[in-house]
Amino acid sequence: MKYKIITLFILCFTTIGFAQNTDAFFKSSDAFFKEYVTNGRVNYKAIKANSAELEKILASTNSITVAKSDANTYQAFWINVYNLSVIKGIVNKYPVKSPLDIKGFFDKTKHSVGGKKITLNDIEHKLLRGQFNDARFHFVLVCAGLGCPPIIAEAYLPNTLDAQLETQTRIALNSDEFIKVNARKKRVQLSEIMKWYKEDFTQSGNEIDFINKYRKEKIEKKSKISYYPYNWKLNQTK
Repeated sequence: MKYKIITLFILCFTTIGFAQNTDAFFKSSDAFFKEYVTNGRVNYKAIKANSAELEKILASTNSITVAKSDANTYQAFWINVYNLSVIKGIVNKYPVKSPLDIKGFFDKTKHSVGGKKITLNDIEHKLLRGQFNDARFHFVLVCAGLGCPPIIAEAYLPNTLDAQLETQTRIALNSDEFIKVNARKKRVQLSEIMKWYKEDFTQSGNEIDFINKYRKEKIEKKSKISYYPYNWKLNQTK
């Protein structure tokens, strides 16, 4: 009986500690995004001048373990970690004009986050896309280029994650800059995101079928699809 009580105490203490760690991470991340993100753009210059808070938030993730079984917490955690790590990668080399100006930005540079040493591609493709079948990830993982759907001035949170994913997907797919429709000629130009990850968007039809689930003004299903060049210019505040 004594050992059962001790084990129960340890489990409760661990659970409370885990919740406190994740709560603190989400709270500090939310405050960070609110301070440095405006209208889908990041104030890299200000962060560069005072990067201690960003470094502290990312360092704190190394004491956090999130389980895939708690899908909302897991996804919200790694989405925020991805976006924060992108910002950190830019800040480390700032000023730059594009993330592509930094060699190995996505596939070589490793970040010490979540108790791992991993690249941005590892987070996106192994920890998120590789574990969950949800094309909406593409509208919340922000690569620092203007061609990406805009970064938001708040953290993704477990209890609001689905609504946030839904909102950002709808914003992108109803944007005339992201989806360029020529209804008269029955043509539509899509972001190259939808070419690079076509398999994510065509599981229940083609890209237009996916887009029309979220659009107010539906696209003619027989429209000819093409892809406009991706804008890799840095998403920095003007």
